[in-house]
Amino acid sequence: FSMKPRELLDIMVVAERLKDVTRHCYPSGGRHESVAEHSWMMTLMAFFMRDEFPEVDMDKVIRMCIIHDLGEAFTGDIPTFEKTEGNEKTEEELLHQWVDSLPKNYALEMRALYEEMAKRETIEAKIYKAIDGLEALVQHNVSDLSTWIPEEYELNKVYANDKVEFAEYLKTVRAEILKDTLKKIGE
Repeated sequence: FSMKPRELLDIMVVAERLKDVTRHCYPSGGRHESVAEHSWMMTLMAFFMRDEFPEVDMDKVIRMCIIHDLGEAFTGDIPTFEKTEGNEKTEEELLHQWVDSLPKNYALEMRALYEEMAKRETIEAKIYKAIDGLEALVQHNVSDLSTWIPEEYELNKVYANDKVEFAEYLKTVRAEILKDTLKKIGE
C-alpha cells in the first residue's frame, strides 16, 4: 500500500477541520459557509468547465481546487481583504510541515501542485486561481444582501477581473457574474 489505513485516517482528521472553518461568505440558507464547501464548489465548477478547456489537464485543476485551502485547517480563514503577508507565511509554513509528514509520493505531488499554484504560470494554475475568485463571487450573489459588508458593493464589481483575463470563456463567466451582482445591488 502507498497509503496505510492509519495514515489515511489521520489525514482525514486534519482535512475534516475545514468543515468547521468558516469563511466570510454565506450560503443561500444564511449560515456561514465552510472552507470545505468553498473547495467543493470550486471543484464542481472545474468539473463542468472541462469541455471549455479541452487542451488543459482539468483533473490537475480539480486536484488544485481540492487542496488549495488545506492550510486553513491550521490557521482558519482570513478574508482576502484582511489577509497579510504574515498570515500567508504562517499558513504556508504550517501547511508545508504537515505536507512533509505525508507519505512521500503524496507529499511530493502536493508540494509540486502548491508550487505550480503559487507561480501561476501554467494554464492549470491560472484556471484554478480564476475559479477560486469566481466561486466566491457566485457565493456572494446567492447569499442574502444583508450578509455583505459595505466594501463588497464595490469589490464584487471588480474582484477576480485580473484572474480571468487570459481566457475568453472565463471573462464571459465573469461578465455574467457581474450582471448578477449589479442586479442584486440594484444598479
